[in-house]
Amino acid sequence: MEDVLTGRQKPSILVVDDHPQNVMVMTELLSTRGYRILSAHDAATAEIEIRRDPPDLILLDVIMPGKTGYELCRQLKDDPLTRLIPVVMITGLTAREDRLKGIEAGADDFLSKPINPEELFARVSSLLKLKEFTDELETAESVICTLGLSVESRDPYTEGHCERLAQNASAMGRHLKLGEDSIVALRRGGYLHDLGKIAVPDEILKKGSNLTPAEWDIMKKHPVTGERICRPLKSLRLVLPIIRSHHEHSDGSGYPDGLRREEIPLLPRILQVVDVYDALRTARPYKPPLSHDQAAVTMRGESRAGLWDPELVDEYFRMLDQRRQVA
Repeated sequence: MEDVLTGRQKPSILVVDDHPQNVMVMTELLSTRGYRILSAHDAATAEIEIRRDPPDLILLDVIMPGKTGYELCRQLKDDPLTRLIPVVMITGLTAREDRLKGIEAGADDFLSKPINPEELFARVSSLLKLKEFTDELETAESVICTLGLSVESRDPYTEGHCERLAQNASAMGRHLKLGEDSIVALRRGGYLHDLGKIAVPDEILKKGSNLTPAEWDIMKKHPVTGERICRPLKSLRLVLPIIRSHHEHSDGSGYPDGLRREEIPLLPRILQVVDVYDALRTARPYKPPLSHDQAAVTMRGESRAGLWDPELVDEYFRMLDQRRQVA
């Protein structure tokens, strides 16, 4: 259902409560404000509904049969796909410990029973505005990721490179047991690391090798350009070091800042290992693709020479070898 004036889909609210009377009351109240109302009588049904049609807001009863509201809230906030959906815990419990338990589960707000209509409207309206703002940021992020893929499309020899980097860099993050935020940053970095090349002319970008000193100076600006494009989005804050520093070398010979060893943040060091492997394994106009074993020999030699983090190179090949054994 869309708003006929704006063309936007009306906000949807999922009411999760095992008491039909409570669901009916909140449905009637919220429907008067034009919201789309979905309902579930327990956590299991709510999970199915959320997967089928993710709502813009969840009103969640605390005490339910089976999984409690606290448990469902914690599960939703731990999942990257649902963590940005606002959750309002509805409870007849007033003890401070119960509120703290809800806060620890990640609840965005609380309502006490019996529901006060004006308080319900005010909190729902406030959180839906926040959700709309978050969605706009996510849309902007998606546009930037698409721009990253458009840069790749300018070079017919790098088709699929960003997708492979996104998958393999995030897999490496999981292999190293990094936190979920870092894994997401590595995936995004796969798409965005070369975004700054959007400012590099085609005649330089497609030349591939044997750049003149002046052309090389232009090419070396792309990490800073990419970082500047992405800096306004706070959701990309962990990706910025990847974009800026993925061409640094452990011996200080890289660009744009000449960082050395641990001066290079961990996430860019991970992505550059994945990037180099993919480049070695891919055919270019000036070189044939290397085999897996040839790439391993080459990268280990380059890491000893001071280009890459030798421990991360070893870990990456350990991960790839584990994959091959499973396959």
